[in-house]
Parts: sequence; C-alpha cells; structure tokens
Amino acid sequence: MPEGDTVRQAAKRLHSALAGTVLTRSDLRVPRFATADLTGRIVLNVTPRGKHLLTRVEGGLTLHSHLRMDGSWRVYANGQRWSGGPAHRIRAILGNAERTAVGYRLPVLELLRTTDEDHVVGHLGPDLLGPDWDPSLALANLLRDPALPLGEALLDQRNLAGIGNVYKSELCFLLGVTPWLPIGELPAERTAQLPELARKLLEHNRDRPVRSTTGRRDQNLFVYGRAARPCLRCRTAVRRADQGDGSRDRPTYWCPACQHGPAPAPGS
Repeated sequence: MPEGDTVRQAAKRLHSALAGTVLTRSDLRVPRFATADLTGRIVLNVTPRGKHLLTRVEGGLTLHSHLRMDGSWRVYANGQRWSGGPAHRIRAILGNAERTAVGYRLPVLELLRTTDEDHVVGHLGPDLLGPDWDPSLALANLLRDPALPLGEALLDQRNLAGIGNVYKSELCFLLGVTPWLPIGELPAERTAQLPELARKLLEHNRDRPVRSTTGRRDQNLFVYGRAARPCLRCRTAVRRADQGDGSRDRPTYWCPACQHGPAPAPGS
C-alpha cells in the first residue's frame, strides 16, 4: 500500500531511470491529456511530496501523479517484458533510450505548469520525509480540532503528509490508544512524541523493501493486516473496522486490550 515511504522509493527509482535524459516515448492514457506529447524533452527530476509524485520536465511542465490505494510506477529496461498488470490498466508511459517507466492504475494523473504545483500539493502539511519537515507545525496542525479522532487526524494530509492506513494503525498501537480516541484526549506525553514517532517509523522504512514497525524478523507489523490473529504483545485477537465516513476505504486495525479509548462494537 503506497504511503510516504513507498512513494519516496518510487520517486527514487523514477529519478534514477529518467532524470537527465531525453524522453523518446510519451503516452498519457487519460482523456484530458491523451494528445500531450513530452518526447524530446529532458526529465529534470522526480520529486515526492507526501504521497504525491512530481515528474518535472524541461519547458516548465510537471507530470503529477498520485498512487492512492493500488497505483504503481514500474521501471523496465527497454526490451524487458512489462509485468505490472494488463495493458488496459496502464495510464502513463515515459521512456528514454535505455529505460521505460510505466504507470499502472494511477487514479490521479495530470500535466500542469511547474509554476502551478502548489495547486495540487500546496495544501499539504509538513512532509514526514521531506526537507520541510517541522514537528512543531505538524503537532499544531493535528491539534487544531481536538475532537477529531486520532486516526482521522493522522490521515488528513493537511496536517502532516505521508501517513496512510498502515502507519495510522501502527502509530496508534505504539501510542497505546485506539484510532477513535479524540486527539485532544491523547495523554500529553504521548501527544508530544507523536510527530517524531511518526517520522521515525517512516525514516526507518524509507529504503526498506519490506516495511517493518516491530523490529522483529518474524513479524513486520504489530496490528495492520492481522485481524483475528493474536496481538504480538498480549495475545488478544486483533480487530478490524473501517474508519471515517465511508467515502474511502479506511481499514483500521487495533488491539482491544493494549489500546485504550473508544472503538466500534464487535460486529458493527
């Protein structure tokens, strides 16, 4: 699942494959930009911003993409067989003399002027893995609405950028509270450590092929994806529920014994 760490890894792969080279192939398979042609332009850089990717090319243009739940960019050597999914799921192809980047299942893909990037990422809070990281600002953002459930506050990219469902669940476990606890009720000492704990988790995983929050070799995650399995600490069965208004898929996992605070009733 793409979150701040995996998006940064994708940006690194794309930058390594494309930056400083002339595009010899360009195919944007979304109706609005289907006629756009970037061939002949040099790719300047590929930069992550939270969970967004900004591929900048000469001429003042930026290709903006967002992976959301299951989008991905794959890089192939020319002549190598593509293996990211069926052709009808491809939304973008960018290639040079040696490599081809293919974007699969991209829910957001748009071409804009580089000077207009703020229109798509200007609303984001401090990037947990970016040069603009500011823990004090991130904490102030999180506490703007004390009644908001902690899990929803963490997922709001306007507060801090880079957290998705996995890190939301894992952070709440490490803090010992449920994702439904109003953030204003989080104990003061845990509130103070929240931004840097989030940063530490993403930093630890920024270059790892397999995400880990536990430090264990036998199990990578404390609660995420472990519904009905025993908690790694207390052996109570981990629970799962969706969080939010239902407009997006927000799978949420927690241990009802280790984490204190409100939670949906079993079977709800």
